[in-house]
Order: sequence, then structure tokens, then C-alpha cells
Amino acid sequence: MNVRAVADLSPGERAAFFERDAGVAEVREPVGDIVDRVRQEGDVALRSYAEEFDDVAVGNVDVTDEAERAYDEVDEEVREAIETAAANVREFHERQVPEDWREEFDGRELGRRYRPLERVGVYAPGGTAAYPSSALMGVIPAKVAGVDHVAVATPPAEDLNPATLAAIHVAGADAVYQVGGAQAVAALAYGTETVSPVQKVVGPGNRWVTAAKAAVRGDVEIDFLAGPSELLVVADDTADPELVAADVVAQAEHDPNSSVVCVTDDEATAEAVAEACEQQAEERDRAEVIEEAMANDASGVLLARSMSEVVLFAEEYAAEHLSIVADDAEGILDRIDSAGSVFLGAHSPVAAGDYASGPNHVLPTGGLAKVAGGLSVDHFVRSTTVQKLDRDALGDLRETITTLARAEGLEAHAESVEKRFDGGGE
Repeated sequence: MNVRAVADLSPGERAAFFERDAGVAEVREPVGDIVDRVRQEGDVALRSYAEEFDDVAVGNVDVTDEAERAYDEVDEEVREAIETAAANVREFHERQVPEDWREEFDGRELGRRYRPLERVGVYAPGGTAAYPSSALMGVIPAKVAGVDHVAVATPPAEDLNPATLAAIHVAGADAVYQVGGAQAVAALAYGTETVSPVQKVVGPGNRWVTAAKAAVRGDVEIDFLAGPSELLVVADDTADPELVAADVVAQAEHDPNSSVVCVTDDEATAEAVAEACEQQAEERDRAEVIEEAMANDASGVLLARSMSEVVLFAEEYAAEHLSIVADDAEGILDRIDSAGSVFLGAHSPVAAGDYASGPNHVLPTGGLAKVAGGLSVDHFVRSTTVQKLDRDALGDLRETITTLARAEGLEAHAESVEKRFDGGGE
């Protein structure tokens, strides 16, 4: 990885960093065709696409029973790791459950209540790697929220990954389907002979999955449109370049389109991180994927003139994962508002959040962290406001309501209040 100065970036280079393109637009048309075919042909389309895209002849689309068996069949070490991670994720999300409330405001009894969605679909990616962790991150907050039926779709295989299936079971999913990609999102959204339709589809995926979520949005709700993994490391001269590089390489391992960036105000640190990234990438099993990700236009090691410039870059970047490895990490965090999930200090690797520390790893990408947070219990509940006024409270507001209603030309609104004071609503 080459070191570049933040101040010397061209407009095009800055755009590559700040307008990270997940490539969704390029696949919108074929994804639209997939979604339409699944709506029309149901399971037939799912089996056809499994052969075309996954080279798998799918028998049973529903593999719920297989997930239950997988829990007993995986190695004890894997099972214990899944259980530990699930417990931590559940504990964190239980802190997010909102409480109903009702209060008196001078005769106005006002409040808010929360109710879970009834049916939710979770996409657990497969493809070039298995992601049991994504099953935990999608299913657990939904079940904590009180969702009655949580279905999981994961790509088909001749031998489905037992760790993923076991994780789905531990998380508490009610149904499991072996279907991947855009067709999985379509099946969850609209239903097939086997797959029951849901109210909301959540979970990460490749650009085909993301494009499919965009296509079904409006017919069902989604969490958000997420692209490839992103990491921004903010480092000063106290950071260990080897540890910074380890995080960069780890996130680059996800996808060739991953965006991995380190920005620092120390030249020696920048050079050492760049060198360590190259060395460590060569040692990893997925070296080709890592090297391609590190070489893309949205990745690199950047040298800033000051920590203030580092902070400005980080705020504009709005990273999915923000790692701060610096002497004043807390102070730097106070100056950065936009990030999906933050990792403070040398002993907080992003992989901890990917798997087991507790916070959700389904996070906004492409700068969406400027306006949205990661997957949470909030995504699985809806709120209703409640209001109850007595006669005196309505009387106090009578003139305000009627004046505004008539100013808007809505006479009936005003009269709906006045009638309660002319003998019709004692």
C-alpha cells in the first residue's frame, strides 16, 4: 500500500474515498429480473437459480430441521464459541428494548407504546465464506424485540455449513431456507410455496443482495442498503503498526471491494503500517482477496498534516468500522460523530465486534453512518403514540387548535373541537 498525503488527494481520489460505490447500480436490471421471476414462479425459480448461481441441486428449500441437527453435530469447541457469542449479543441488545410510557401533561395523558413486528426475514451470507456470526447478529435482536416468526435465508450448498446452521439454531430462528442472493430477498419479501413472506428483510450481503433489498423496499421494509466492509483506522505515533495492519488485513479479507484505510498524522507510522499490511497480506489464506481490496481506489494509507485534519477526514468518511488507536483515543472520539461502530485502543480489534463482544456487526456503509446507526432492536419494533385529553385540557388548547385549523382552511377540523363545547360532548 502506498502512502499518500491527504492534502494532495485529487478530486477524483477524494471521491473514491468519500463516495464509495458498492456497484449496486450495475446489477439493478438483472436483479429486477430475478425478483420478478421469483414472484411469478416461486420455488421453481429458487431451484433454478440455485443451479445457475450456486451449482447446487436443491431438494428441500426448508432446512429448519437440518439446523437443529447441526447444533448437535458441530465440534464442541465451535458450539461453545457460538453460545458465548450469542449470549454476549443477546445481553447487549436486551439493553436496547424500549419501554412503554404514559405521563400527565396538564390534563393531557400522553404516551408511547412499542410493539414488535410479527414476521422478519434475515439474510445470512455465504458465497466465498460462511458467516455464522451474521445469523446471530440478525436473528437475536429480532427475537429480543419479541418478533414472533424469524426466518433465515442462507445460500445453498451440497453440504451446508454446519457452524452457520448451528448459529441460526442457537439464535432462535423459527425457519431456515437454503436460498441465497437476490432470489433469497425476493422469496422473503413475497413468499413462495415454501417460504413464508415477511414484513421486513434485514442483513448484509453482496451487491446483488443489496440491489434486491432496494428493489423490494416499499413492498416490505428493510434495514438499510449496506455495501462491502469498510474500516478506517485513526492512528497516532503511539500506535503499533503491526496491530493496525492486522485490522486492515482482516477487514480486507471480506471482499475484493472492501474499503480499508489508515489515516495518521505521523509519517513513520504511515510508512510502517503500509509495509506491515503488505507483509501480513502475503501470509493470509485469502491473500488474493486481501491484496485486491487494499489496491482498490477506496483503500490506502493516508498522511495528514495534523490530528485535526485526521478528525475532519474521519468525520467526512463516516466509516462502517472506526478504529481509534491513539494516546487520546477518547478525546478523538468526542470529535467524531459519524461512524457505525467504534473500536477504542490497541486491544479492541474490529474482529471482536464482528463476532463476540456484543454490539451488532450489521452496520451502515458508504457514508450512511452520517444519518443512521447499525442494526438494533429498534429495527424490529414500531411505536404508537397514545393521547387522552380531559375537557379542561382540550379547553386549554381550543383556541390554538381552531385558529391553526382555520388558518389552514380546514374548517371541519376546527368544528370537531368546537362541537365538544356546544353541548354535544359533555
